[in-house]
Amino acid sequence: MTSLDELAGTARAGTLYGIGVGPGDVRYLTLRAAGLVRAVDVVAFFAKRGQVGNARRIVAPLMKDGQAEARLEYPVTDEIPAEHPDYQSRIAGFYRASAESLAALLHEGKSVGLIAEGDPFFYGSFMHMWRRLASGFPVEVVPGVTGMSGCWTRANLPMTWGNDTLSVLPGTLAEDMLVERLQRTDAAVVMKVGKNLAKVRRAVERAGLLSRAVYVERGTMQDERIVPLADCDAPRGAYFAMVLIPGEGRRL
Repeated sequence: MTSLDELAGTARAGTLYGIGVGPGDVRYLTLRAAGLVRAVDVVAFFAKRGQVGNARRIVAPLMKDGQAEARLEYPVTDEIPAEHPDYQSRIAGFYRASAESLAALLHEGKSVGLIAEGDPFFYGSFMHMWRRLASGFPVEVVPGVTGMSGCWTRANLPMTWGNDTLSVLPGTLAEDMLVERLQRTDAAVVMKVGKNLAKVRRAVERAGLLSRAVYVERGTMQDERIVPLADCDAPRGAYFAMVLIPGEGRRL
């Protein structure tokens, strides 16, 4: 019988791997992703100050005893608005320093697996490392199940039918812009809900879509919550939350 390690392949020295670890349930990792988590010399991950880090939590059952780790701790997350100059300055400096620390490991010939919730190229911090390191080191990106895919599957919501268009919108957009874009699409996923929940709910209602909208919190995780958005009257939601609005196109 072929083992997981044989199916996943080996990790090459001095190579950076962007490993998509899916929406929260470790069983949703691909064979390549699961095998690399065990094969790389160093598992690197981003984490909020004082937190384990969601990606690190997901892969915990796969880690080898004594496996080297590199924790990249954000100096700020959602404490101040992302458009604020202080946020942009601090996070840019953090990404520069993080890339330098990963580059040092790669120069030593270490294989580094930077794990990312969902898919590394979809709203992921990995992209900032890729932009800084891909020109100087071999990089392989391993796709993962996106958070939205995991959430709409758990919510039992077919999202697009026939010729439906799907829009993925950040909840950080201005309310009027959210309304406008929601009115121009057939189906929608609103990411980055968190403290924007009340605004997102108002926008969805103004767009005439509240009856179809579903709020999903920590989808695929042990403490997931799935409820109609109409039942959400709290000013803010969980950090890992999104709103799903399925399309109503051609159903044969």
